[in-house]
Amino acid sequence: MTSDDDALDQCGICGRHLPPHRLVACTVVRPQLVPIIEREHPDWQRTGRICLDDLALARHHYVEDLLLREKGELSTLDRSVLNSMAAGETLTRDVEASFDEARGLGDRIADKVAGFGGSWAFILSFSVVLLVWMVFNLMVAVSDQFDPYPFILLNLVLSSLAAVQAPFIMMSQRRQEEKDRARSENDYRVNLKAELEIRHLHEKMDHLLMRQWERLAEIQQVQLELMEDIANARDQRQP
Repeated sequence: MTSDDDALDQCGICGRHLPPHRLVACTVVRPQLVPIIEREHPDWQRTGRICLDDLALARHHYVEDLLLREKGELSTLDRSVLNSMAAGETLTRDVEASFDEARGLGDRIADKVAGFGGSWAFILSFSVVLLVWMVFNLMVAVSDQFDPYPFILLNLVLSSLAAVQAPFIMMSQRRQEEKDRARSENDYRVNLKAELEIRHLHEKMDHLLMRQWERLAEIQQVQLELMEDIANARDQRQP
């Protein structure tokens, strides 16, 4: 075998020979992942190494089982979070930009009409028009009045304006509801992924602390044995 082959280690699951930086020791795998790996690979620890790809797959199955235990079933949003964690992708997206890109001419007109119809500029300008309309038809001669009291034409204009303005407002509100729903889904995915990642970090920290305590205990035991050996050797040298 060549020197390159000698530098490779074997994964206990997939059996591939990989560089050391692509493998981790089986002893550092978190206890929560061990039963998941042993379900399909009982002898996975025989080589003492596991590759990062198989470790990520085991972590994916662990999170999936965790969500199934807590929720009973996985939604489309939950699976998208799991897939993003497995692929190492980010979930945050600009909802406003995506909606603006998909907005057509009719949507832009509806937003403009709804925005102007709900502003003080519309209220003040329309109040001025109504006031001028009524004052003109009350003050001028009867022959010059185009809409005499009780302003039937004005009532028709107001009814037509309300009938036309209502659909524009409803279209704008529907788009806003879709945007709010997309924003809520995006926030849910980001929060769920953050919660799962934080839980991973806590478990890793606990596992590392336990491993550290075990190593300290082993070092202390070795030191005690060395001290006993030194004391016994000193006693044997004394007459």
